[in-house]
Amino acid sequence: MKKSDVVVVGAGTAGCLAAKTVADAGLKVCLFDRKERKNVGEKVCGDAVGKHHFDNLGLDYPSGDELERTILGAKIFSPNTESVFSIKGEGLNAFSVNRYLFGQRLLRNAIDAGSTFFESTQALEPAMKNGFVAGVSVRDLKTGSKTVLHSQVVVDASGFSAVIRKKLPPKIGVDTDVDKRDVELCYREIRELKEQIDDADFCEIYLSQTVAPGGYCWIFPKNEKNVNVGVGVAMREGFPNPKKQLYNNVLSKPLFDGSKIVGSGTWYDPARRPLDCMTGNGVVMVGDSACQVNPIHGGGIGPSMMGGALAGKTIIEAMEKGDVSREGLWLYNARYMQSYGAKQAGLDVLRLLLQKVGDDSLNYVMKYRLITQEDVLKTSMGEDLRLNITETTRRVFRGLRKLSFLRELRHAASLLKRVKVLYSNYPTSPKDFDEWRRKARDLIEEASG
Repeated sequence: MKKSDVVVVGAGTAGCLAAKTVADAGLKVCLFDRKERKNVGEKVCGDAVGKHHFDNLGLDYPSGDELERTILGAKIFSPNTESVFSIKGEGLNAFSVNRYLFGQRLLRNAIDAGSTFFESTQALEPAMKNGFVAGVSVRDLKTGSKTVLHSQVVVDASGFSAVIRKKLPPKIGVDTDVDKRDVELCYREIRELKEQIDDADFCEIYLSQTVAPGGYCWIFPKNEKNVNVGVGVAMREGFPNPKKQLYNNVLSKPLFDGSKIVGSGTWYDPARRPLDCMTGNGVVMVGDSACQVNPIHGGGIGPSMMGGALAGKTIIEAMEKGDVSREGLWLYNARYMQSYGAKQAGLDVLRLLLQKVGDDSLNYVMKYRLITQEDVLKTSMGEDLRLNITETTRRVFRGLRKLSFLRELRHAASLLKRVKVLYSNYPTSPKDFDEWRRKARDLIEEASG
């Protein structure tokens, strides 16, 4: 096969946005996926994506059969379900999409922009030359034949499997492995209810370390009487089976009496801060391969599209300058961290806090409004975590012998702010990266302790 300027591994949301962005600039793009073209877009996930991502990227909103429901906000339930935060606002407006049709639209956009698409093609490993990633070794899944797709830059958009990232040599300077404790194992079903869910314009999120340790349960309305319902659990030692948790604790609710399964599936979600570094000589990581996922609710469609577009923009500039080294592609790191990564890292601190507190403490937080609905909204949009701790609250928690928990909350709020500041000031060149990474890891370790 002829050499391309850019090879994109994976035709998911991140890969298609990266391919389209680069192809729009007139560069030769090879986009491939292990799926057949007719199956691209079939993916098990939560199916929701924020409206603001479409606005930021200049994408047309979902419409027709692609749009299953417009979401106005979210309802967050305490572990005992006695307290509910109903939050809505511009930042929480979202779309529940038909994931298959949406994926097909993004693939068409990439091909229409000039990308050459190869279906049923499996990535095997990066092709290295003089310390640079110079292409990808692939296998045609229909014929079994192997070849190398040569390029100046490779974009790893292969999702959680990260088939390129995991096989990069250490000298490239990218973390090849992700701690499984930062990964959520998720199981979800599409269920048809006997009657439409109440307040179908709101997603429902249920917090419980007993039911979903390290994660949460969700009920996301779709079209008509259908809902996306599931459980995600952190893959920490002794984690439970999310399917069993769903059946024992969620589908047993009266809401699901007489409901029937439309579809089901399991997937892995790298719900954490982004990789410290997402570039190397001749290679960039985007989407799940780069851990571009909201750490609280696990949503990755929007951040992945953003990562793909920012990577594409940086690749264009790097190739115009004739420098596709780690340094030449470095600006992608800084752009992502400043646009979404800082918020993502701050929410990761909040995730680590939620994993440490028990259900009783979380019930108290919501019952006594230590964090208000307004502050939940602001924090979800990337603002600092604000606490509503009054003298009355202190007296109540002193009686409950929970003063140490108040101190832990204050510490988490301080850490969240410090992490966001650090990520917002991500180094603009690799020479300052080692010191930045040391500080970042110290802060995350502090949050985990």
